[in-house]
Amino acid sequence: MLMDFNTRNGTCAGKNYSLVVLAFILLLQHHLYTLVEATSKVHIVYLGEKKHDDPASTKKFHHKMLTNLLGRYGFTLQSTLFIKLHGFSGFAARLTESQAETIAEFPGVVQVIPNRIHKLHTTRSWDFIGIHQHSPENHLTRSMGKGTIIGVIDSGVWPESESFNDEGMDPIPSHWKGICQQGELFNSTNCNKKLIGARWFVKGALDEFKTPINKTEGEDFLSPRDGIGHGTHTASTAAGYFVKRANYRGLASGLARGGAPLAHLAIYKACWTNRGCTDADILKAFDKAIHDGVDILSVSVGNEIPLFSYVDLRDTIAIGSFHATMKGITVVCSAGNDGPISQTIVNTAPWLITVAATKIDRAFPAAITLGDNQTLWGQSIDIEKHNHGFAGLTYSERIAIDPTDDSSKDCQPGSLNATLASGKIVLCFSISDEQDIVSASATVKKAGGIGLIYAQFPNDGLEPCKIPCIKVDYEVGTQILFYIRKARYPISKLSEPTTVVGKWVSPQVATFSSRGPSSMTPAVLKPDIAAPGVDIIAAFRPHEKKQSNGYALLSGTSMACPHVTGIVGLIKSVHQDWSPAAIKSALVTTASQTGTDGTSISAEGPTRKEADPFDIGGGHVDPNKAMDPGLIYNATADDYIQFLCSLGYSSASLTRLTKTTINCIRKTDAMNLNLPSIAIPNLKKTATVTRTVTNVGNINSKYKAMVQAPRGVKMTVEPQTLSFNITTQILSYKVTFFSTQKMNGGYKFGSLTWTDGEHLVRSPIAVRVTGFESYTDV
Repeated sequence: MLMDFNTRNGTCAGKNYSLVVLAFILLLQHHLYTLVEATSKVHIVYLGEKKHDDPASTKKFHHKMLTNLLGRYGFTLQSTLFIKLHGFSGFAARLTESQAETIAEFPGVVQVIPNRIHKLHTTRSWDFIGIHQHSPENHLTRSMGKGTIIGVIDSGVWPESESFNDEGMDPIPSHWKGICQQGELFNSTNCNKKLIGARWFVKGALDEFKTPINKTEGEDFLSPRDGIGHGTHTASTAAGYFVKRANYRGLASGLARGGAPLAHLAIYKACWTNRGCTDADILKAFDKAIHDGVDILSVSVGNEIPLFSYVDLRDTIAIGSFHATMKGITVVCSAGNDGPISQTIVNTAPWLITVAATKIDRAFPAAITLGDNQTLWGQSIDIEKHNHGFAGLTYSERIAIDPTDDSSKDCQPGSLNATLASGKIVLCFSISDEQDIVSASATVKKAGGIGLIYAQFPNDGLEPCKIPCIKVDYEVGTQILFYIRKARYPISKLSEPTTVVGKWVSPQVATFSSRGPSSMTPAVLKPDIAAPGVDIIAAFRPHEKKQSNGYALLSGTSMACPHVTGIVGLIKSVHQDWSPAAIKSALVTTASQTGTDGTSISAEGPTRKEADPFDIGGGHVDPNKAMDPGLIYNATADDYIQFLCSLGYSSASLTRLTKTTINCIRKTDAMNLNLPSIAIPNLKKTATVTRTVTNVGNINSKYKAMVQAPRGVKMTVEPQTLSFNITTQILSYKVTFFSTQKMNGGYKFGSLTWTDGEHLVRSPIAVRVTGFESYTDV
């Protein structure tokens, strides 16, 4: 482990760190007279892996130096925004560009980067994936996550929610070292045996926006209390306690619960209303979570394309999760919501579990009754707003302020004539990505309309409107338009939605779910796994101040991520010695590729297609099978470091990153990282990859290889049989790929499955044949 190396180098590293901080202070002194608040912003000074010094004494020493020096010139610690990072070395400070450039040259500094903003990737689902409250007793129902601590980096928590009550919870684990940080409308009594800790990080957000949180208008809370609702939703999805009769305005009613209902929760608020999540706050959240002793981290936050390298601090999630993984903490992340476009996936580091989103078998159909007695169907979650009678129906282009302007088609702001829209239900057609059903409903309401029918291409997830609104596809929208055009006085009635379960083929990959391949490292197949992420009901910030409980239906890979986090909690409580890589392997190799109708899982988009590994990774998560995967693909800290070497990073940069002497002389190939998947982005003639499996099933077992080669590729496996016994529990094999086509092509997909007759250990495969290096070689 890396900590062994750090122990030997701790004294020297501690001295270097003190020199860097002293030099930093002297540099600030040099610039005191030229420091201009308007030209400075938060920068993160990153020094790599944590040194084994005493955090309390180091913090006291640094603060004393800063106070003594800066106080002489009328500056305070707050004005320099000094943030000490304990889990790994570094701090954040407000610097001008020239100061940042100078500090970057100091010995021991890995990188200095400006603070940036990340975005949040925003019941029935547990039954759907096979975790039932009343199932026959097995590992899943017996453990329920007992003894594990799940940390959630998000927008905070609404502690009064019934999802966070600690009835039936075990005592707080002895390895917990965190706190229940007080703040606005939040104190130590808000924590309990379920919600065992909470912290909040806001310095980065305050500096980035240069304005304080608007407390009078309830923008957010300067505390772990959730001002958005997103963090409450993800935390309760991962590990919320049992809540009977939970529902959203009568819809999706049932027993709400998290995946690991008996796991403990630790909340790290780094995301703020209208401000997102800044690098400085995210990195500090990772740092404290590592220090506090969490077992798992759930991070429904992500970067945007183009991505930064894994050793570049501008990808704070990759950096923070790297250090967490080195400490044995499994980190689960959302894949992003920029689908169905390929290469949009984020959080692609190989040590992460990256989760795509799918639809489950629940829908909320709503009837549209036309004046000619036709009944057509759409979906909605708007309830208690309908007048239940017929009203005038019109098409948005007929009531446009400017008939020559296309903006009225999708009801863009200011496009509708209020006189003509008043009292009517309006049909709008989506024609651009810039408009959505919520915005269109606001336009219709402002113009005096009383209802909206919104026709658009398949796009998953429902949102509430201020007036009754129903989402339909283009086919239904066109049928309604035909009726409007032929009727002298078109009318319609919008019915309230109902909850229907089990009538739709599922799962299906959500339209918005970001797709692979990874634009950063295509040799690492992403996403890893798929899980429910469409119209998920979970705890939320109450809509009314007097309420203590609230529930909401939300969609996004943000919702898929905590589903997997909860399952990781179940696995960790049973297999406490499994590494993050082992847990990921168990999830990927046991996932399902089959829908409820027995056919392949489909992927939604402009057109529906069969889902491939760039949509779902290994497949749809199957928690029951993941508890007993048979074989696992393990990976150590050294494996990940050698992987980074293979990407061309220098020994010096990786040494600074890990604070361990790294030698990249040994030649490695990124494709040989011991992942439970195989991706070959540039196959010319032949390529051979090596994998190593560890037997975690029956001691004496024999596995045989089953190959499904990608089209245009031949595969051979050597050996074709793996025999395990009491003395041999770890074995390696090689897979050789041969191209059988002479033309360049896109990615083709296949799989390699090892089976002992009981287990199916399946690795997804993606291969792209390239006949030449570039177009100039043609």
